[in-house]
Amino acid sequence: MSMLDNHKLLFSNAALFFAGLTVLVAIVPALSNQKQNRPLPGAPALSKEARIGKGIYIANGCVACHTQQVRNIDMDKVWGDRPGLAADYAANVRTDFWRNTATLMGTERTGPDLTNVGTRQPGKDWNLVHLFNPRIVVKESVMPAYPWLFERKKDPAESDVVVNVPAAYLNGDEKIVATKDALYLLAYLQSLKQAALPQNTAVPEFLYKKEKKAAAGEGTAATVDGQALYAANCQSCHQENGEGLPGAFPALKGSPVVTGEDLEKYVDIIMNGYDAREEYGVMPPVGTNMNFTENEVAAIIDHERTSWGNQGKKVAPEDVKKIIDLLKLKTSE
Repeated sequence: MSMLDNHKLLFSNAALFFAGLTVLVAIVPALSNQKQNRPLPGAPALSKEARIGKGIYIANGCVACHTQQVRNIDMDKVWGDRPGLAADYAANVRTDFWRNTATLMGTERTGPDLTNVGTRQPGKDWNLVHLFNPRIVVKESVMPAYPWLFERKKDPAESDVVVNVPAAYLNGDEKIVATKDALYLLAYLQSLKQAALPQNTAVPEFLYKKEKKAAAGEGTAATVDGQALYAANCQSCHQENGEGLPGAFPALKGSPVVTGEDLEKYVDIIMNGYDAREEYGVMPPVGTNMNFTENEVAAIIDHERTSWGNQGKKVAPEDVKKIIDLLKLKTSE
């Protein structure tokens, strides 16, 4: 009897063929990749809070607008120190038995890539304000607000995390308080950092590089664009006009730190952050996180001291380097 005349035999053979093909094409290569690609030695596992936050990230559709993949092309260099590797995703596991969503690489960048956002923008206060209403910190943002991740209270408890939202977004004397879901999502965002490659491992190069005009940190301070560095690293909090956000982030326009003579304090704030003002959130160590050179720090200071009506003195990169070295020495003691 021909197999084509026996539907049971036909479908049984088709099923066996499909199962065998699945093993050869999908399962065996997956097991091989899993064996060959291990997580990088310095890659930390997600904390319990970050794992919950990953679920909230998925539930709110963040992956629709944000990627987590630094491609090996030069235009992606702003999102990470190196192109992504298979090892960067090796530690990802299924969300649960029914859902895969192991990696959240995404396919569209309506918003910026988040591969290294835990290093690029680690600040708790900025992230919470941004989730509450992105237009507060970035006027041009098309990201939706997530007000359901927050509560409005007139008398927050001591254990509540109060978000420093400008008064214009508040009703009377109420306060904005982050819910547990907001804090879980924050923990996940702060966990997104590119792990360092093992020592003596060659770093993959970014392809299709444009002709270099003045790479950040190279050459003299005059060749480094302080305005561009400010826009990329400082503007989201202190704003383009240098006026900050009242009740959230301090102004640099007319700031005594910016226009004053205490250069060591100024450089220390840029490199190591600042947490000495109850009315404002904690500033993260932007300079250390981004590996600023003395030329970059000097260029940012010069831009801030000569913008928005400020009339501070410009600084020499060699003086900045002495302070950076001194700060490193103090930290190591």
